[in-house]
Amino acid sequence: SPAVVYIEIQGKNPFTGGRAPTSNGSGFIVREDGLVVTNAHVVANKRFVKVRLQDGRLLDGAVVLVDQAADIAAVKILNCNTTLKTVKLGNSSTLRPGEWVVAMGGPLSLSNTITAGVISSVQRGSRELGLRHNDMDYIQTDAAINFGNSGGPLVNLDGEVIGVNTMKVTTGISFAIPIDKVKEFLKSVEEKEKAQKGWFGRGQVAPPAPPKRRYLGVTMVTLTPNIIMELQERRTDFPDVRAGVLVHRIIVGSPAYSAGIRPGDVITSINGR
Repeated sequence: SPAVVYIEIQGKNPFTGGRAPTSNGSGFIVREDGLVVTNAHVVANKRFVKVRLQDGRLLDGAVVLVDQAADIAAVKILNCNTTLKTVKLGNSSTLRPGEWVVAMGGPLSLSNTITAGVISSVQRGSRELGLRHNDMDYIQTDAAINFGNSGGPLVNLDGEVIGVNTMKVTTGISFAIPIDKVKEFLKSVEEKEKAQKGWFGRGQVAPPAPPKRRYLGVTMVTLTPNIIMELQERRTDFPDVRAGVLVHRIIVGSPAYSAGIRPGDVITSINGR
């Protein structure tokens, strides 16, 4: 789909001093002027965001708004000068388990990649996954969602986006943010854009950004008895544990990354506790 984009995060190359790709993700265009929806963990706190279109153009992107709790972000494509194709947003409230879906994006830097699967659950609560920073039901699917696929659209057989690919626990267990939640987020984006136009129209400066907070740079899933049982059924190498957390993703260069923590690690205690 021409409305699915590849997002490249660039950072300073320690050897040459220039910019070099450090991470990537996917996204999809929701407005003809170049507004893109993706995951917050793909672009949050990133200075240099690039958006690659289906025609090969690599353009600058600016982060418009981030909802860390819901893991949703909006990025505006800059200096495009053309009308862009957009996706059609569906309704996640009408989804049923067993429906076929397609996950689109650029996993492992492979653009224009799609994987198919079915919806396993439409009410996988965040508390059930151990995600205590939000209160949201996720879409569970067995469609493959891999690194780089985050932020891409989950599409039904009518070609409508019904979710945002966000998290893979193991093969056959992946999760997406319901599109109805994204629609609420997009209303906040419009309100922010209107507010900014009002500020600058009166010759005033925008309110200062909130101070940055300290962070570990790790996202984890609490290993509940149900999740442990499902993981052990799907993975013969999964450790025999009764509790703990499964490391889902790590931000490169973060304190957690520097400490040697990696995606897939299972943590059962810290300093003997």
